[in-house]
Amino acid sequence: MDAELKNLQKNNLYRKLRYGVSKGSKITINGKKLLNLCSNDYLGIPTTKISIKQLQSSSRLVSGNDESYKKLEDALAKHKSQKSSLIYPTGYMANLGTISALAKKGDLILSDELNHASIIESCKLTDAKISIYNHNDMKDLSKKITQKGKNKFVITEGIFSMDGDVSQLKQISEIAEKSHAITIVDDAHGDFVIGNDGRGTPDHLKVAKKIDVYISSLSKGLGSFGGYISSHRNVVDLCINKSKSFIYTSALPSFLIEYSFNRLQSNREKQKRKLEKNTLQLANGLKQIGFEINSNTQIIPIIIGDEKKAMEFGDYLFKNGIFAQPIRYPTVPKNQARLRISVTAWLSSTEIEKTLQIFDKAYRKFFN
Repeated sequence: MDAELKNLQKNNLYRKLRYGVSKGSKITINGKKLLNLCSNDYLGIPTTKISIKQLQSSSRLVSGNDESYKKLEDALAKHKSQKSSLIYPTGYMANLGTISALAKKGDLILSDELNHASIIESCKLTDAKISIYNHNDMKDLSKKITQKGKNKFVITEGIFSMDGDVSQLKQISEIAEKSHAITIVDDAHGDFVIGNDGRGTPDHLKVAKKIDVYISSLSKGLGSFGGYISSHRNVVDLCINKSKSFIYTSALPSFLIEYSFNRLQSNREKQKRKLEKNTLQLANGLKQIGFEINSNTQIIPIIIGDEKKAMEFGDYLFKNGIFAQPIRYPTVPKNQARLRISVTAWLSSTEIEKTLQIFDKAYRKFFN
């Protein structure tokens, strides 16, 4: 174990926890107040007080199925224009549980090469044949979907978590439909953020009716905690009966479910417009400085490449009041280390301008 840790340090891949306190656009670490560019609380919905009741310390199939779950699951199904929804303790567990419950030996899974780690691990649990298609490459998907499989599944993210680009869902849904494949979209970073009333990436791309299974998060755009799926009634029923990450774990406490429901019912449109404005201001400013920015979403990666240089870049920002964590292998491929900036509606225009001034100095220091 010591040898493995030393090897991680040698290759600039060692990670350690930083303890901090977040409030709005700021995070305080070791007494130092910084502008937080790492938060996934994209909409920055103002916090409301919650009443903590007795925790339901059991599986939902035993005694942990509080009545508040039905209210939120019905609302989420309506949000996605689906028949049914099911809440999981986390988005990671939603992927693990759903994909492993639906796909099985003899089936074929087509998975985008840049899909989240939870999707990759989920596919491995199924015993299905897994075929990885090149990122957003529709020619490669069209070729690989012709392979044999009793049932076929195409799995993609809506907005990709490390690159901030949007999936080719229109073409994917057409290719899947021709092959009678089931389309699964993990829209953790698009849900509540884009589309009409924040209905997500498929709605934004006008293909919402073509998606068979939605998997998403309550802890990103909604700023709460947990994960969920929305789909046909029989899909949800199958997950209730076969999804291990749903069956064999304690339920989320009811106060978090009620908190999520209240945030779902809040006026999110104002926050959504603020997020769009902030994203445009920061992205345009970074481009003017000289950074290559290809994302049109609130996830803005600045590719550094070398892991050591990325760490030094992050340290420089930290010393100058910006918290933007470097992302390294294995989260991204080797030598593609980056600063992954998450824009939120918490940020003010003045804070973004100050951020750009610091990034301008960093650019001249590390790229000139």
